[in-house]
Amino acid sequence: MLPQDPIILLSYLNTKLRDFYSTLDALCDDLQVDKDDIIRSLSAIHCQYDPELNQFVRS
Repeated sequence: MLPQDPIILLSYLNTKLRDFYSTLDALCDDLQVDKDDIIRSLSAIHCQYDPELNQFVRS
């Protein structure tokens, strides 16, 4: 289960992306979570996924 708080979710996902997954799609497939839900949650705190950095960053 993913953290519900967007700030904690941001930290959690960026750590997972840095340490274990080469892409957001790989993370979502492995954890069986909806990519659109993650993107929507983090857009609420003005963050978007940067595939070149493989991290969520402030937009």
